[in-house]
Amino acid sequence: MKTASHMRRLGEELVAAFQFLTRIPMPPTRFEADSLPRAIKFFPLVGLVVGSGAALLQRFLMPHLNRSLVALVVLTYLVLITGCFHEDGLADAADGFGGGWDKEQILVILKDSRIGSYGATALILSLLGRYLLLASLPLEHFAAYVISAHVLCRWSSLPLSYLLSPAREKDSQGARIAHLTSLSSLAVGSFFSFAIVIFSLRGAAAAPIVATLLVVLLSGWFYHKKIGGVTGDCFGATNQLAEIAVYLCGGWHA
Repeated sequence: MKTASHMRRLGEELVAAFQFLTRIPMPPTRFEADSLPRAIKFFPLVGLVVGSGAALLQRFLMPHLNRSLVALVVLTYLVLITGCFHEDGLADAADGFGGGWDKEQILVILKDSRIGSYGATALILSLLGRYLLLASLPLEHFAAYVISAHVLCRWSSLPLSYLLSPAREKDSQGARIAHLTSLSSLAVGSFFSFAIVIFSLRGAAAAPIVATLLVVLLSGWFYHKKIGGVTGDCFGATNQLAEIAVYLCGGWHA
């Protein structure tokens, strides 16, 4: 009986992870106050599914389109399947940290859904950078780097939410997971993520893992210094930076 209840709970957590991070249709499930912190260990698995879809799309299109058009279609797929979730976080974070002078002002700007000049610039650079990097990834390793990128960029939320407190205590996406991720979730998610990357990239796995760790450490330190914690937009910004960092590792070896 306990096993069945445990499996049902894990299923609900998995569904919650996909509902939160993607626009993939999911069956209705119970959503409790602690559902998201429990579901966070499945974030890298969501990345595996999203990245695998991108790899399959690239493999299907390559015989019919040139590399630039394939990269554009793959990038469009990645944006649509997440509903611009992480792009929105990056844009808001750029506006907040670029235009705010102190913690209070930064948090006010972060909460504003309108995109300013910093946010628009960050969004353009992110989309352009990912497009160019996707187009330059070595064909024989395209799937491995795209899958690794999406596993690792979603893994980035685990250490950030384990180590940092919410910058806003209430009415914040960040407050739903910040400092609420358990050590066991961090360990399980990290083991799964690194295992997938090592399996995918073999001897080339070290650079993407180290690059992602640096992005997490530096961005986490920056958030703590500037606003004393994280918001939901911070998670999205780090996610985007980690994805770009892994693509850059792939392009560097091309």
